[in-house]
Amino acid sequence: MNIFLQFIKAGLLSTSGKYLLILLPIFVPLILLWAFWVVRFRWVTMKFVEAQPTCLLEIKLPKEITKSPAAMEIFFSHLNQSGAGNLGEAFIEGKTRPWFSCELVSISGYVHFYVWCSQTKYRNLVEAQLYAQYPNIEIVEVDDYTKDFYFDPEKYTMYGVQFALTAPDPFPIKTYIDYGLDADQKEEYKIDPMTSVIEFLGSMKKGENAWIQILLQKHEPETFEHGVLKSKVDPKKANIFEKILINIFGSSRKLKDEVKAEIEKIRKEAIPEGDADTTFKFPNPTKGQNERIAALERSATKTPFDCMIRGIYIPEKESFSAVNIGALIGNMKQYGSANLNSFKPGIKSDVSDLRKDWARIIPFLNKKNDREIENTKKDLLHAYKLRSFFQWPYKHYGPQKPFILTTEELATIFHFPSGMVSQTPTLQRVGSKKSEAPANLPI
Repeated sequence: MNIFLQFIKAGLLSTSGKYLLILLPIFVPLILLWAFWVVRFRWVTMKFVEAQPTCLLEIKLPKEITKSPAAMEIFFSHLNQSGAGNLGEAFIEGKTRPWFSCELVSISGYVHFYVWCSQTKYRNLVEAQLYAQYPNIEIVEVDDYTKDFYFDPEKYTMYGVQFALTAPDPFPIKTYIDYGLDADQKEEYKIDPMTSVIEFLGSMKKGENAWIQILLQKHEPETFEHGVLKSKVDPKKANIFEKILINIFGSSRKLKDEVKAEIEKIRKEAIPEGDADTTFKFPNPTKGQNERIAALERSATKTPFDCMIRGIYIPEKESFSAVNIGALIGNMKQYGSANLNSFKPGIKSDVSDLRKDWARIIPFLNKKNDREIENTKKDLLHAYKLRSFFQWPYKHYGPQKPFILTTEELATIFHFPSGMVSQTPTLQRVGSKKSEAPANLPI
């Protein structure tokens, strides 16, 4: 300690440097305590997740479905499950919010619908709510179809992508209501975007595999129970301590608050220009602005989820077709609206065109690009197989934050096509209608 004080008194440091040295014994323990807190929270959380048995359920469809995607919206609303109820459960037991994965899968052209649960105890919930809306379907627990696939460059080629939104979370994508699927229509007039996805999956040839994974968990402001130092209060209403936390770690508000902020921004843009004093001026929004406000207000009434969507195309080398990569991305873009929101590729197992151009000039960059592509392919495939994104080991992989989708948006991108709109022969269907035996059957 005497050496430390003499070093300060020697005058070899500036005033700011002296203050830093004086405060160092205070900050170092705080930094170490913070690091221990983060590492331990991650460890107990991973331990809890690893201990939970999971299950994969396959849904086999009947020959005809008469329900609109609104039925699937009701199903999604029941997946809004909470995690830890208090700090003890979060930091001692490592308890987390459960998450689910809705998957559209083609294996050599045979199309399957799957729902994966991060905890087996939610299987009864999933089955009960699906049967409630679709009594004629059949649900069976199956082995994980991904376990037989490994990244073997000698046998397979692969393309993987994580999707992102082009606009802020509050703006919805084009939903089944915009397609008119909430109304009673004749079959010949129905336009169901899911049909294009199923037809694409059904077009895979032998040796080709295409997987689409929709991960979702309850959306709620992240606080100490989730291992982060974020305030869920409105910054305008925060006290001094909360404002300090917000300035350091940011604010985590609800979707409804973000919707209100976006609507207010649109209304301000709609105020006529020319007068500096806008206090008594009323907005005069255009038709497009009114449509955006209406879409935002409708979105605010729906249950939100934190989401991530992944796409994997993994064919055998001799079956590879580059066209299917564009089709995989294009199937998500059909849900886009230029006036609202749409999907775009986020993290993908490729490098930019600029890096490819530079590699032509600087040859040694080819090896670096190939190595990065190979590592990303391995990570995306492993993350897909683990259904990992909300928790470690692939938490916010990319880095890429989860985006928010409501039940209406989720029901648009994952539902069972109604009527006879999908005639894909390789779509797995129930062979015959099942019913209980008559109550008066003699024994």
